[in-house]
Amino acid sequence: MENRVLIREFNEARDVEVVGKLEKKCQIGSKNGVALFTNMTTDPLCRIRFYAVHVMLVAELRENGELVGVVRGCIKSVGTKFEGQIVKLGCILGLRVSPRHRRMGIGFHLVKSVEEWLMRNGAHYTFLATEKNNVASTNLFTSRCNYMNFSSLFIFVQPVSLSLKVLSQDIKIEKLQIDQAISLYNNKLRSKDLFPTDMHSILKEKLSLGTWVSYFKEEAWFDFENNKENNNEGTIIAKTSPSSWVMFSIWNSCEAYKIHKSKSHHPFFKFLHATLSHAKMKIFPCIGVRMPIGSSLGNPFGFLFLYGLYGEGEKLGELMKSVLSFASRLAENVKHCKMIIAELGVSDPLIQHVPRESSISCIQDLWYLKKVNCVADDNKEERMMMEQFGNVFVDPREC
Repeated sequence: MENRVLIREFNEARDVEVVGKLEKKCQIGSKNGVALFTNMTTDPLCRIRFYAVHVMLVAELRENGELVGVVRGCIKSVGTKFEGQIVKLGCILGLRVSPRHRRMGIGFHLVKSVEEWLMRNGAHYTFLATEKNNVASTNLFTSRCNYMNFSSLFIFVQPVSLSLKVLSQDIKIEKLQIDQAISLYNNKLRSKDLFPTDMHSILKEKLSLGTWVSYFKEEAWFDFENNKENNNEGTIIAKTSPSSWVMFSIWNSCEAYKIHKSKSHHPFFKFLHATLSHAKMKIFPCIGVRMPIGSSLGNPFGFLFLYGLYGEGEKLGELMKSVLSFASRLAENVKHCKMIIAELGVSDPLIQHVPRESSISCIQDLWYLKKVNCVADDNKEERMMMEQFGNVFVDPREC
């Protein structure tokens, strides 16, 4: 394979258009039906530019220079449940291989090449994710690349047009100042099995629309104060809080996807058909397409991603309903926004409080991990590979 395919770094000056065409070839769905593909033709690096250390690799046929595959990688520091130990996580994103060149080992060589790059740049572990039903990717990651499943999550999808937008009169949703949000997250996210060390950077990105809290009006919200120390440099801390409350942030992922001709037999759309019942009645109306399945489609659509979901108290079910209603109302004012999406780990305390509405679909997501460099503490390193991470922070930058 190495004699036939060259793995090299993406050249932004000459590869943008070609990679865009490759992404379109790798769309979800068949050429005779609905095709869903990530629209990154103007900026193929959009998912990794947020990170200082990142790379994009392409697979090029030596015989004619055709680009037949692509993969992205980045490195970020994350905290873990092992006394807050910080590790460098190398994330592998956006693996694509041209349909005509699959089952030739190109995907394997792209994964190995980006792993080597991440290892050279100091990653302790490499990480990737795929849907549970993606058997080909699961086999590649586990059987050939020696990854271990370390976390299972559920992706919840709520069509904006089918959501309840009426907010309870008993509940208040209040937007936090960014310094308050940073302080609360830095304090509360440490209870998770995996959490970011740069929450301040995430919240300050222009795609992050803000952070809100939902609580019952009968109770007072947090009483904040500035705790000054070290030459008057202080942090915002909360002196009091309501008995039940939910915090959440919203990331604008709109115009990231486009939908084309319809009638696909791909498992993703079979899943949507099953969970949303009848496609004509629910799937297409929820993304703003009111036409027969065989019609031509092309309007872009996107979604708002709920991230940083965290809650405390006994009455979280009503508060979670208010969160989804609020997000849906906000989505009505965001161009091309048709979906609200959230992702929670299997043991996240909030997962049992997600509303069980017929309009909410659920997809299982699997995260995989592999050790590539040693960490200082061998015992924690061994536990990192052996234990399941059920309550994790889902980074919106990688959506």
